[in-house]
Amino acid sequence: MTEATNSAGDGAAADNPHNTSDSGGATGGSSNVRLRLNIMMFLEFFIWGAFFVPMGSYLGVIFASYQQQGTLNQIIGSSYATQTWAALFAPLIVGFVADRLFNKERVNGVLHLVGGAILWWCSTISDSPDQFFWVMLAFFLCYMPTLALVNAITFQNVDSVENDFPKIRLWGTIGWIVAGLVVSESLFGLAPFPVLPGIENAGATSLPLQISAIASIIFGIYSFTLPPSPPQGCGEPLSIVKVLGLDAIQLFRNPSYAVFALCSFLICIPLAFYYARTYEFVSKMSFGEDTAGVMALGQVSEIFFMALVPFFLARLGVKWMLLVGMLAWAARYALFGLMPSSSAMLVLGIVLHGICYDFFFVTGQLYTDRVAPAGIRTSAQALVGLLTYGAGMLVGNYVLGYWGDSIALDPTTQEGWLAGAAQFWLMPAGLAAGVAMLFFLTFWDKTDGLEQEAGTE
Repeated sequence: MTEATNSAGDGAAADNPHNTSDSGGATGGSSNVRLRLNIMMFLEFFIWGAFFVPMGSYLGVIFASYQQQGTLNQIIGSSYATQTWAALFAPLIVGFVADRLFNKERVNGVLHLVGGAILWWCSTISDSPDQFFWVMLAFFLCYMPTLALVNAITFQNVDSVENDFPKIRLWGTIGWIVAGLVVSESLFGLAPFPVLPGIENAGATSLPLQISAIASIIFGIYSFTLPPSPPQGCGEPLSIVKVLGLDAIQLFRNPSYAVFALCSFLICIPLAFYYARTYEFVSKMSFGEDTAGVMALGQVSEIFFMALVPFFLARLGVKWMLLVGMLAWAARYALFGLMPSSSAMLVLGIVLHGICYDFFFVTGQLYTDRVAPAGIRTSAQALVGLLTYGAGMLVGNYVLGYWGDSIALDPTTQEGWLAGAAQFWLMPAGLAAGVAMLFFLTFWDKTDGLEQEAGTE
């Protein structure tokens, strides 16, 4: 989930590609500035990746007794929903505070210092699911706005957003990958990577939360050394409608875009199953303490397929790119449900992440940028983020919890997962396939310019 909420930032880049000359930002040509921004992006996503991926497994350990009450799956789902609840409010925090009152790097520093302390507190909670939920929600209310802040700091301190941002953003994905390798103490499950000596199966302990908490505090201190990024909306009225991207609803008058928006929301319901439950499933079925490293292959795949998006977009077009992305979700869950005992099929399902994310979300962002008028491109990207990683994932996290408990899934043992894998995973597989069918039958937009543009890159 390394890309959550970045769509809004990309839209901002399109509307305001270079502000360093009038904003007090540093010159993007400086290698020192580039290095500092690379470190910033690495730490931002290392913090998230280190604890978020294995959190479901950890919850299964500390709240195992709730399995007898039939509520363990709902506890896991609602705990992951804290991130999506916070994502709904993050634009308001960024739009009001960082755009109008204080330097972005300072706001980022304060949020990470407070968030780090809260996350450490969360690592000490082991007997109250309700307390864990509220403390984790408090952490994400600090963390989610920083995803937009690190993008905005980058935009404000580089010479060319188009050329510089993708290279800097790549370090975020690298940070997520390294977090997985550290927690698993293995190089993608292929070789030992002993950086946490004496710790066994770290993903099922509170250690990832503590690692992320420490990293957050370090990043908070480091943020005050970042290039100055003053607020750029001083004196401008705050429009909640625009901050949330709701002024882009006018795009729904285009029937094809309305279909795209609806399907984007719907496809993120099964997407939530992957982020919240794959680690504990794969861990119990095959890879054990190496799981975080194996799951990092998904981000490696993401980097690979990201480079291939222009190639495929020029040949397949928008409709087939989006459709292939949705079908890849259905295929992934089918592999999990039908062949849960096959390590090779589990790895294939993880590696499909590159196609699932890049073909759907990256193409969708490009499509939105092409369809939206210049004046509302930022709002349009924000609206897509609100529908997908906000509303869609939020619904999905609660659905996966209720679904798991309704089929009496026992996620605490290998036997429990083996017995419930088909029922659990084939439901989101069917939902993803249904959304793909709906999209295939109803989306008829012609965006020849987008394919031609992609082919020239």
